Amino acid sequence: MCKSEMFQQTKYNWLAVYTRSRYEKKLLKQLEIMGLECYLPLRVQKKQWSDRVKTIEEPLLRSYLFVKVSNKEYYNVLNAVGAVRYVTFNGKAAIIPDKQIEDLKQFLIHFNQEVVVTQEDIEKGDLVKVKNGLLEGVQGEVVQFRGKDRILLRFKDLGYCIHTEIQLNDIETLTPTE
Repeated sequence: MCKSEMFQQTKYNWLAVYTRSRYEKKLLKQLEIMGLECYLPLRVQKKQWSDRVKTIEEPLLRSYLFVKVSNKEYYNVLNAVGAVRYVTFNGKAAIIPDKQIEDLKQFLIHFNQEVVVTQEDIEKGDLVKVKNGLLEGVQGEVVQFRGKDRILLRFKDLGYCIHTEIQLNDIETLTPTE
């Protein structure tokens, strides 16, 4: 196998990097300068100071940054200032499916959208998929209901729960094989 064929077979995966406190944006810039594909989910918030109100962008998941790397760049990320370690499960860096990163991006685009959910036919532990609307295609696990209109979804490989409100007719329950 020639060198160019080996390079083409390099597998890139999304991994979550745990960062030093408040280093997410600094690490993002550093890794982008290195030519790595990164994703930092940000949300816009208004902050009140005594003399003014300011709109700022904050990380949705504090101390986490997502990078798409191969084995070749794996340790370069850890050597960057602000990177602490990869998020691991069973001692190995947790690979996050491309679909979940795309779902997270889609969720953030429509983060403040209002949708309503009821508990009918959906139970804790069910896998659900949004079939209509702005979050179409997003999949998650129902962790709990918060009141009659809120549902807590977990993106398993991210290790995080994300709250959203969704109409019952916009959700379908998935079988475990889907």
